[in-house]
Amino acid sequence: MATIHKELTAHQVNAIEAPEQGQLFVRDTMLKGLALRVTTGGSKAFIVESWVNGRSRRVTLGKHPALSLKDARKRAREVIGQFASGRDVVAERINRKALRVTLATVYQDYMASRDLKPRTVDDYAKVLRLAFSDWQSKPITSITRNMVEKRHGQMGESSPTSANKSMRVLRALFNFAIGKYEKADGSPIITDNPTRRLSATRSWYRVERKQTLIRPEQLPQWFRAVLTLKPEQPTSKADVVRDYLLLLILTGLRREEAARLPWCDVDLQGKTITIRDTKNRHTHELPLSDYLHQLLSQRKEQANGSRYVFAGDGKGGYLVEPKRWLQKVTKQSGVPFTIHDLRRTFITIAESLDIPAYALKRLLNHKSGGDVTAGYIIMDVERLREPMQRITDFILKAGGVKQGAEVVNLTKRLKTDKR
Repeated sequence: MATIHKELTAHQVNAIEAPEQGQLFVRDTMLKGLALRVTTGGSKAFIVESWVNGRSRRVTLGKHPALSLKDARKRAREVIGQFASGRDVVAERINRKALRVTLATVYQDYMASRDLKPRTVDDYAKVLRLAFSDWQSKPITSITRNMVEKRHGQMGESSPTSANKSMRVLRALFNFAIGKYEKADGSPIITDNPTRRLSATRSWYRVERKQTLIRPEQLPQWFRAVLTLKPEQPTSKADVVRDYLLLLILTGLRREEAARLPWCDVDLQGKTITIRDTKNRHTHELPLSDYLHQLLSQRKEQANGSRYVFAGDGKGGYLVEPKRWLQKVTKQSGVPFTIHDLRRTFITIAESLDIPAYALKRLLNHKSGGDVTAGYIIMDVERLREPMQRITDFILKAGGVKQGAEVVNLTKRLKTDKR
């Protein structure tokens, strides 16, 4: 940055050439504080620099030639006078801008700062669209506790679950805003999260977590229906859905994790599969039981060059949720179920077999949270092979696919199972 001190004239302002690098400041000796700033690109602008309340401030008055030197001096005197009286016009401008930050802006900044799964992104967008469409253009500072409490109650009349979910999203956005947006003095534009009203008044709706699963005594009917899924025509995906459902109930994988499993992450020689795009972003490696190894080996022979283990006709090239086939299995077996019920079934049966807690967490790819001990345990995939085989054997025996299994009553376990 280069600096020149001289009395500015209209002729000099026009004649001053751009610096080769950096910026050139030509400070007016006639009016202290006024300067002409020239960039390497030749852009010229009048600025005012002064001190107010112990802080150095700079205000851009306007660009030349749109703003003449005469008018620049006039504006400069006004600004210098404001500074001299103790009025910080720069801080006022910063505060006005900060206090105009809308809910939509907070949402955009929040999403840009996070590495979220596509489904989470879609969920947040849906909440903003359905629950807070009329709030998006409001400054976030104008959203009050009373507004939050009223909106939560209105939404709860039709769907307590959606009401809670929407307010959890709003809570996250406000927490982000508290840390992100500041006034000129560095203080946050908001200091209180209005969703705290719901906790203070105990207004969050009590929504019981779904605890449905396939009970051991229902497994024979379910397996018979699944194993009879066979292609009736060349374009049928019955066998793909069949093997997909079997993998889910025998591994506890989430539906997307299994559906998007590529062949490059299936090691048939080492008898493992690797899930890379997981919910918690931690790569998840699992051993294959004997049954699953055979199932995937047979599927590999039929892959026909497909990238994915469970190829589908969708845009992504992998299987999307096969609702029609689930309905068919339910009708044939008399066992209603969802895809996530298969994960709950795996978890509950694994726990009933007294699989060690740390091994169970590792099988499910659950975070250890504040468990310090878990952070020191290195659970190699080979140490999971025996527990995985035990779980598979039990499920297959209970389902009549293998001989001999003691059917346990899981009803009591479901009452306390919070997974």
